[in-house]
Amino acid sequence: MDDLDVLDWREQVARLYLSDLDLAGFRAARDDLFRTHPASPLPAADRPGFTGLRWYPPDPAAVVEAPLRPASGTESIDTGGPDGVVGYRRVAVAETPWGPLALWWIEAYGGGLFLPVRDATCGAGSYGGGRYLTDTVKGTFGRGLTVLPGRRVRLDANYLYNPSCAYDDRWACPLAPPENRVDVPIRAGELAYH
Repeated sequence: MDDLDVLDWREQVARLYLSDLDLAGFRAARDDLFRTHPASPLPAADRPGFTGLRWYPPDPAAVVEAPLRPASGTESIDTGGPDGVVGYRRVAVAETPWGPLALWWIEAYGGGLFLPVRDATCGAGSYGGGRYLTDTVKGTFGRGLTVLPGRRVRLDANYLYNPSCAYDDRWACPLAPPENRVDVPIRAGELAYH
């Protein structure tokens, strides 16, 4: 795997997220990408027998609209990897049925919106470190989080997905800060890989 493979991975992920596939088609295409792409976060040894990621069943109740309230302040998250400490700026807080969730802007060249979530299923069905609903730096926009008029967002938790570090220790990932941890289970999206 080289940098051009990672670039192509990001392009393929962005195309998938912007495609017109339904949820089942999206999940099948994501499985194929994980199985076949050289920059897949899956360990190479796991790919030949890979039959697909595990998901909660689709849940229409996992799609919500939430008002946004202004937020300010920054947070530094140490990824534990070559990225080191990454700065994030709060851009808003979504008042969701699960609890308030901060939307973060990555303070780096080009920036990007980031919404990590750690809910009560984490460590008990889903990845213990939490999942992402969107990370626009990685091209995962247009499905999990959609900005609506009137300072609102549409969140579709059926698209919650594991960070790359959930599959292989070679990846370092920023995890949900304390304010993005909710006490309720969100039984939607991707389950733990192992």
